[in-house]
This record gives sequence, C-alpha cells and structure tokens, in this order.
Amino acid sequence: MTLTSMILKMSEGLGRTCAIFFLTLLFSLPLGLVVAALRRSRFAAVRMLTRMYISLLRGTPLMLQLLVVAYGPFYLFGMSVSRNKLVPTIIAFALNYAAYFAEIYRSGIESIPQGQYEAASVLGYSRGQTFFRIVLPQVVKRILPSITNEVITLVKDTSLAFTLAYMEMFSIGKQIANSQSSFMPFIIAGVFYYVMNLVVAFVMSRFESAMAYYR
Repeated sequence: MTLTSMILKMSEGLGRTCAIFFLTLLFSLPLGLVVAALRRSRFAAVRMLTRMYISLLRGTPLMLQLLVVAYGPFYLFGMSVSRNKLVPTIIAFALNYAAYFAEIYRSGIESIPQGQYEAASVLGYSRGQTFFRIVLPQVVKRILPSITNEVITLVKDTSLAFTLAYMEMFSIGKQIANSQSSFMPFIIAGVFYYVMNLVVAFVMSRFESAMAYYR
C-alpha cells in the first residue's frame, strides 16, 4: 500500500474522529455547567452526589468508562449490545469531560468577588440575571486557557474509541499497520492529530483575543 493510499484510507475515519470531537463538546460543555451548579447546591446530599460523580469520572480511566457504557447494560441487565458504537462512545466521552469542565467552571465561578453579587442584588437583578449577565461572561474569559487544554486533550483522546472497535482514524491506521507491517500509519495519524490541535489552538487563541476587552 502506497503512502497516498494510506492517507486516503485513514482520511475516511477522520470524519468519525471529528464527529466524536464535536459531539462531545456539544454535550459536555453545557452538562459541565449543570454539574458545576449542582456542585454548589445548597443541599448537602446533592453536593455529595455531585462530588462522587466528579471523583469517579476523573479517577477512573476513560477507556474503562467506554467499556462500562458499551457493555455494562449487557452484563448487568442482559440487554443487547448496540451495533452502533458511536452512541456509547459519545455518552462516555460527554460524561467524562463534563466532570472536568464542571471543576473548571466551578473554579471560575468561585473566583468572582462576592461584592459583584451584592451589587447586582442592590441593582435589582435576580439570581439568574446576575449569573448569566454578569458572572458567566467573566467566568468564560477566565477559564478559556483551561478549557483550551481540555479541548486539546479531547482531540487526542478520540483515539480511545478504538476500544469499542469504532472505526475512526486511529482504528483504521492501526488496522493498516497490522496488515502492512508498517509504522507509517501511526506517523500519519500523529500528523493528523497535530494539525487538528494546531487548528484548535488557533481558534481558541482567537477566542481569548476577542475576550481580552480590557487590554
């Protein structure tokens, strides 16, 4: 197999890799905000359960979580295993990254001075208006570097989908490498991931520049 044919073959899985990436962000970013809100709940039981969720998802390997989501229902309840591997892949990725994003959100929210909440209350803002109009824009600006790090990690973690035999780019490259006894597919995959992360870093740097409105 020539280098060109390897690249073309692996590019077929690039769309699936991008699907994992974008769908994970689509679900995990808002879910992380919900988890962060529950983490700061007034109810001790809710806070405890949320802390357990975050601790469990951050303390166990993503590969293990993929296997649990995909095959856990079969072993625990005898349910049939879905042949569509994208759904359990996205569920596991979204739950995992939501835990990380939740802690990033929480750190950003807690960095806002209490005086801003008090001032908003004096001006007649409700709690919801205070959060979405005053607090959240500042939080987004402060947490962008940390979010960027997680998004870059996500690009690389998409390769873990091979655990469920989901034929994304890395899985196809691994298959070609085994059949051709060649290391070249792994080099090609590395270049693909590097370029994707360059694009992510560029886009996020533009966001950071746009949010730097006090400079």
